Amino acid sequence: MRCCIHWACLLVSLSVLVSESVAEVITWKATGKGGAVAAGKINSVAAGMQILEEGGNASDAAVATLLALTVTDYGLFAIGGEVPLIIYDAKTQQVKVLCGLGGAPLDPAAIDWFYENGIPAKGSMKSAPVPGAVDLCVTALRLYGTMSFERVVQPTMTLLDSGQKQWHADQLDTIRKLVQREKETKGSRDQKLTAVRDRFYKGDIADELEAWYIKSGALLRKRDLAAHITRVEDPVSVKYRGYTVYKCGPWTQGPYLCQTLRLLEGFDLKEMGHLSPDYIHVIVEAWKLAMADRDEYYGDPQFVKVPLEQLLSDQYTGLRRPLIDMRTSSLMRRPGDPFSPHPLKAQTAQEDSTAKIPIQDTTTCVVADRWGNVVAATPSCNLAGNKPGPSGVTQGNRIRSLNTTAGHPNRVEPGKRPRITLTPTLVLKNRKPVLAISVAGGDLQDQTTLNVLLNHIEFGMLPEQAVTAARFNTFHHQNSFDPNPDRTATFKGAGKIRVNEDIPESVRRVLAKRGHKVESTKGPIANPIMLYIDHKNGLFHIAGDPQAGRHAAALK
Repeated sequence: MRCCIHWACLLVSLSVLVSESVAEVITWKATGKGGAVAAGKINSVAAGMQILEEGGNASDAAVATLLALTVTDYGLFAIGGEVPLIIYDAKTQQVKVLCGLGGAPLDPAAIDWFYENGIPAKGSMKSAPVPGAVDLCVTALRLYGTMSFERVVQPTMTLLDSGQKQWHADQLDTIRKLVQREKETKGSRDQKLTAVRDRFYKGDIADELEAWYIKSGALLRKRDLAAHITRVEDPVSVKYRGYTVYKCGPWTQGPYLCQTLRLLEGFDLKEMGHLSPDYIHVIVEAWKLAMADRDEYYGDPQFVKVPLEQLLSDQYTGLRRPLIDMRTSSLMRRPGDPFSPHPLKAQTAQEDSTAKIPIQDTTTCVVADRWGNVVAATPSCNLAGNKPGPSGVTQGNRIRSLNTTAGHPNRVEPGKRPRITLTPTLVLKNRKPVLAISVAGGDLQDQTTLNVLLNHIEFGMLPEQAVTAARFNTFHHQNSFDPNPDRTATFKGAGKIRVNEDIPESVRRVLAKRGHKVESTKGPIANPIMLYIDHKNGLFHIAGDPQAGRHAAALK
């Protein structure tokens, strides 16, 4: 299963343009039998492929890819960021979620600061959650991988060593400390990996981070780092047309994709035709209902009771589905009442928000190996102006995805995880993994996921077709990055939809007649990557939207 290319040779200096020969090896699509990787920039894919070629499994390669993404896709991700990850483990034949997301500060005085001053909406170290990416990587290695931290981080060290910026040298120094701790620790592989994470979260690196927090005005402290863990959770899932779709829990927006699929079960999408007026209309109207519930009920289930069982139930879905009028676009915000249950909790007209909220995008990662293990992850940091500290660690602004609204399930509390937009997807059929999807794009992520998912399930498209087909989205929802306590003031665009220009003008006219406020774009609507496993022929098909700068490769 070895590839004729030695992937280590493809790791080039960040200051030098990628050579034509490398570009020919790693492009935007690939097919193979020995494993596959899709991510952001070319060198992140090369890092994962190197590990697969050397005998690592999907978890090893995913961690190598994620660590490399902290360099190649810096600004979209950083080592102080967050990573929700879904994994199918071939040994146990189970799907699990790893929550690489940190929470708000534990100090009640820090939380009081948010209530007194507001959560900074435009970028601030005060909006930084506990960094989750490092522990996520170590936990994925410890529970599902086979290699050492030193081995999987080597491609990243090569990238950093050839870098030109001060933070490259600083992050490299931090990583060397972690490798050193692994080497000097006696005992099992598990004990060595635990020592790696402890040096970052409890040792001298944590001391460096705390000093930086104090100097930068951040509200985090070493106590917050020491308390952090990567939770291993059961996924949320629904069945759709013979497939089982798995998402992370309601600390992400992921379950609303499941709600949308439940609503769409009652419509013959294939008969409507791909990207027909009816097809686009019914999906947009289903999104509106599901996202209204997202904004009304989702939050960290460690702190609030999220009624997922009711939201996904046959009864509630049956009550909500008739709200979709195939003749008219709803301009109202319409969350339901899953407790009674009742199809409507409220029905309110919304004014479009004029707030200017800076959003820095995300990146992507999907990996599969020849043993049947599959990983989908959505790494991010949402820097919004935050800079690296002396340890080379940059942290983002995810606390902005909480709010200070009294009684709201996503209100900020000590240690609470923000309800984030990051939302990877795994899909099984006949108990075997067949699809893995990761999308960058904030509130657009699960909308684009649904576009590419239905492209395959309903219309049989392979990834290279699914990720390049025209897409569409709605803005009929609250802004997940706006912490305004007046949640009605965060609504992005009542009835507003966007379509790619490849969708004919005749379709757009029909949608406008139904009340949709239609705009078009040449550019990509979010940034998807997708893996399909053809079990009959033993082939991996993998692709990332080239217009969105995604890359993919496979072992032959």
